[in-house]
Amino acid sequence: MRFYLAVLVCACSPVSTGPPVLTEESPLHLEEHLQDATIERSVVPEIAEEAFEWDFDSPTHGWRPVATAGARAIELIPIEGGIRLPLTPANPHSFDHELLEGYIYADLPDWRFEDWSHVEITARANGICDLGLFYNYTEDDPADPNDIPFYSNGGEVGVVSDGTVQIYRVPLESPDRRTWEGPWTHIGLWFNAPANEDSPVLDLLAIRLISIEGEYADQPAGVRLVQRGAGKDSPGLPGRRRSLFMHAPGKISFQVRVPPGGRLDVGLGVLSDKAPVSFSVSATFANGEDRRLFEETRDDPSGWAQRTIDLTRFERETLTLNLSAESERAGSVALWAAPILSGTRRTERPNIILYIIDGGGADYMSAYDYPRSTTPNLVNLATEGAVFDRAHSNSSWTRPSTLSFLTSLQHSALGGLVNGRNIVPDQVLTLAEHMHRAGYQTAEFTTNPNAGSISGLDRGNDMFREADTENYSTSSADLHDNFWAWRSAYPGEPYLVHFQTTDVHNPHTPTAPFAGLFIDPDRRRVADEWTSQAEEIPESDEVRIGEALDQVGANRIEYWTAQRDLHDECMAHQDYQLGQLVAKLKASGEWERTLLIVAADHSVAAGSWDYGLLMRDPAPSHVYHDDWATPIFRSGISRVPLVVVWPGHIAPGQRFSQSVSLLDLLPTVLDLTDLPYPEVMQGRSLAPLLLGESGWEPQPVFLDEFEVDPKTGEFCGRIELIEGRWGASLLINQDPDTHERWHRPAPLLLYDLWEDPYCLRSLHEERPALAEKYTSLLQGQYRAHRDVGEMLDAGEGSPLTPEQTEALRSLGYIQ
Repeated sequence: MRFYLAVLVCACSPVSTGPPVLTEESPLHLEEHLQDATIERSVVPEIAEEAFEWDFDSPTHGWRPVATAGARAIELIPIEGGIRLPLTPANPHSFDHELLEGYIYADLPDWRFEDWSHVEITARANGICDLGLFYNYTEDDPADPNDIPFYSNGGEVGVVSDGTVQIYRVPLESPDRRTWEGPWTHIGLWFNAPANEDSPVLDLLAIRLISIEGEYADQPAGVRLVQRGAGKDSPGLPGRRRSLFMHAPGKISFQVRVPPGGRLDVGLGVLSDKAPVSFSVSATFANGEDRRLFEETRDDPSGWAQRTIDLTRFERETLTLNLSAESERAGSVALWAAPILSGTRRTERPNIILYIIDGGGADYMSAYDYPRSTTPNLVNLATEGAVFDRAHSNSSWTRPSTLSFLTSLQHSALGGLVNGRNIVPDQVLTLAEHMHRAGYQTAEFTTNPNAGSISGLDRGNDMFREADTENYSTSSADLHDNFWAWRSAYPGEPYLVHFQTTDVHNPHTPTAPFAGLFIDPDRRRVADEWTSQAEEIPESDEVRIGEALDQVGANRIEYWTAQRDLHDECMAHQDYQLGQLVAKLKASGEWERTLLIVAADHSVAAGSWDYGLLMRDPAPSHVYHDDWATPIFRSGISRVPLVVVWPGHIAPGQRFSQSVSLLDLLPTVLDLTDLPYPEVMQGRSLAPLLLGESGWEPQPVFLDEFEVDPKTGEFCGRIELIEGRWGASLLINQDPDTHERWHRPAPLLLYDLWEDPYCLRSLHEERPALAEKYTSLLQGQYRAHRDVGEMLDAGEGSPLTPEQTEALRSLGYIQ
């Protein structure tokens, strides 16, 4: 089914010189129309606490090194304009023998943590991977007994390690930060490097601490993603909100036409408790009358005050909506979180729920013929829509996979992992950004930071909740509560919500009534004891865990059976919560106008263990996910569920056997909602299949995963394809035995996925013609992926030749 609707438009006001009248056919995001608003006052003040900078030209700069158990303190060497911090074998990481790590810290004056926003670090690095912050020196209660002697951790960033000067913006807040009672006494910096790196060094040139108000001192009004509140007890809707900000005293005015059932939903926030801010909303009419609609004073920076202003008495009227802020302290920042004008639903576009079960392997779901009833609700749900039997994630773990399926771009095209990090390029739109631009209310709820802010995936969301939880095995219940609180505060439609739960991601700690469903308490206790004993073996996290289990006398088969049982109990909890969510959507009346997509970012192996492989006799010695040990397309790594339901639009009971990719999610959603494709994408829409249209033909599915040498920019990893029964995997710049970088061609590995789903025996020597064909195809495909990346890096000034551009167009990558 296809349909064409008017979306957000701007009509000219009766006075040609005045601002346009904003008319909405779907929720209207006021912050998106700041360029059409009238801004009065809101003058940026001079803020005494805007920043504090440490002067490294002075020998009394105040920073000093920290020694840890088993590692000596690093040396601080004065250099011109800064200090040099070399890492040596005498600086091993506290528990990871593959890393070196150094620590320095400084005392702080009488400051409050909540008055400061982030740290800007100017540095030059060679061989360094990451750097981050820590707080409050203590030997009595460190954040981690195996870690540095500080009470809490702060933010961290990846380092450009090519000898160039870079400025790093490191947030003070972190999902791992512990709060403390009393003063903020110390700030520290840690940095690390691979243990095999030759003479890694960090040159610190400047450290600036930016105040929370100083962060807003660059303009009178604007739009930022702002975090207020953290825990479930924080006021309002805790989380990161897309916010309009101004400086008090100030006023921002929008001309709007109020829709039927009109309401303005907004969260009110302040940065500081130093001076109260009075928020008000008023309406100015054509006759000059000004009517105050709402007023409230706030002085609590710990959370959002979520408010609704009823506009139903003005429906279909054109008026000026004024957002005003006053404060005795001139320049105080007023935050208007997700100011959305909505009304009665006036669109046929569906609400969209993208439900990602982190580490949810299709192999362990009864909806995919697993012999244990782990997903009865998904079984029932599948009868209402379409099921893809051979859907694959494009990478083996959360960070690269989520980045790819939310942008429809391969990992290599997005730049690969540099020091373990990969950020959405500025010129690439995420699914949330596409839908936000189309007038959708947008939100993401996750308990996995790899699916969020670490990769810049909070962009485009009105509401972003990267929640901590007491038990990651029951995360779905908390995230669903977050969702319903958001829907209560913002009932406008249509909306996009992206869930990414961690119920089935390890560690597995199932709770009642699911604990005990598949494993009895005695077997669970024995398995836990074996785990504890194995972890006490030196470097047990680095040795093959099977070997560690042998050393403590564990029975491997019994151990892996117990681990699989615990996993399955967590899967049953996840399935139950999904069923409860669907039931509530049906009870609320939203189900009939909702497009639900259930998938996973990878299969079980990356988030836990591949039990189907481990249960073989004899069980393989390895357990922990090895980035490059086996093909990504192995069933236990990348085979994921993909269930699509849209009542009245997608015929129920469909089942597709074609191999598809999670890169197809974004174009499918855009196609089903009749929105334009991005200019560059590498997935293809599944809408023709889902809607019973002709013309969709199977094509090879490509997967890739790459790391990038921070010094040379060289890509190192693998590219793979699935075509029918065949899976082909080709290493790029990598030794197939040691997984170290090398520059000789590696042999292609070829598997019959129908006969050998665990990829235990490569057939490349038995089928040389097929191996040669796929080697050539994958080499060409890798070049095409890198061409896409170069085009994205260059923006409008694409470095590609006409021939390269045409080749990408013929592959369908350029629209």
